[in-house]
This record gives sequence, structure tokens and C-alpha cells, in this order.
Amino acid sequence: MPSVRGRTKVALVVLGVFALMQLFPYRVTNPPERTDPPWDSPATRRLVVTACYDCHSNETRLAWYDKIAPASWWVTRHVEAGRRAMNFSEWQRRGAPLNDAIETVRNGSMPPGYYTWLGLHASARLSPAERQRLIRAFEVLRDRSPAG
Repeated sequence: MPSVRGRTKVALVVLGVFALMQLFPYRVTNPPERTDPPWDSPATRRLVVTACYDCHSNETRLAWYDKIAPASWWVTRHVEAGRRAMNFSEWQRRGAPLNDAIETVRNGSMPPGYYTWLGLHASARLSPAERQRLIRAFEVLRDRSPAG
């Protein structure tokens, strides 16, 4: 069994490594561009903001624990990937792959399970009715867009 002195050294090393990690602030930033798509209703916008905007817009809301390394590194990589796939805040400049969005909501892979588990982002969990409303909203948006 390790001695108290040995456990103290291990704890100090772990604490030191954790402190050093904070010196590498790889964190989510929110660019100023914010041009929303023409949602069909304010209720649709609220649903999309709740379920999608933390990863797919320039309006990411972070909890305090999302700002601490190494969690901040993981969150930042996921937000950057989400924004590359679709960014509602840059709608006019980039458009969006709405057929892909419809399919990922339909098959249940969006919002992803890791985002909604443990109740951390429970409001983003979609009921079957909300999932259908979101799919319909994306279909309306797709049909309204010039590219169709």
C-alpha cells in the first residue's frame, strides 16, 4: 500500500499537470457574424436554437466546466466540426446542407447522444414531435432556398 507521502506526491503531480493544462487556452470563440435563416416562425427558431445552436452557430453558450481544460479542448473541437458542417449564423454566406440535416435529425444522430446525456444539455433532447417539427422546418427552409 502506498504511503501517505507517496499519495501526496502523486496528487501534487496530477494537480500540477492539471494547472499546466490551463495555460493552453484552446476554447470556443463566437465570431460576430450572425445572419439567421428565414425561419418559418419564432417557435421554430426557439426549437433550433435549443437543439442546434450551441454547435451549429456563432452563438455557442458554454457552461463553466466547458471552459476548463481538457474539457474545453474537447468541446472546442466538436463546436468547430459542427460549424464546418453547418453554421446557421453564416447562412447567407455559406448556405446549409439541409438534406444532410434532415437525415441526421430523422435518424436520431442529431443532436448527438453525448451532448444530451447526463442531463447537462437536457433541453436539447428532442421528443418525437419536436424531431418532426425540426425536420419540417428544415424541409421548409430547403424548399424556400434558391438552390432548392
